[in-house]
Amino acid sequence: MKLTNPKSHCLSPGEIESTLEKAGVQPTAQRIAICRYVLCQAEHPTAEDVKNWADKNFPKMSLATVYNTLNLLVKAGLLKEVRFPHSEKAIYDNNLSIHHHFLDEGSGEIFDLNPEEVKVESKLKGKFEVKQVEVLFRGRLRA
Repeated sequence: MKLTNPKSHCLSPGEIESTLEKAGVQPTAQRIAICRYVLCQAEHPTAEDVKNWADKNFPKMSLATVYNTLNLLVKAGLLKEVRFPHSEKAIYDNNLSIHHHFLDEGSGEIFDLNPEEVKVESKLKGKFEVKQVEVLFRGRLRA
């Protein structure tokens, strides 16, 4: 099983600002800070994870600002909101390529899986138009 690592290159604040502008998002200091965290440092964070990070690194940022920014980044196509059956919380995924996930039930950590490593076959006939398939594997990561 190969685990993908989409964070091989981290964006500079200027690159983040440019990316936000190209996506039609006003690049405020709070948005640039949140982008730096969710695009370069975090692995599948929740809004609460982002808020905890902000409390340590960007004081006085409200939870509403965090939620509004995350929602804006999803709408702009810079993040994907994912919900898994093991949690009521949304996670935010910066890997926008087609991929699947593995949940380590011991640690709660979520890993991206290359789609080449997973074979999913559909026997659905003409009745459904499938746009995307998302698979969640659950288990334990072996050392």
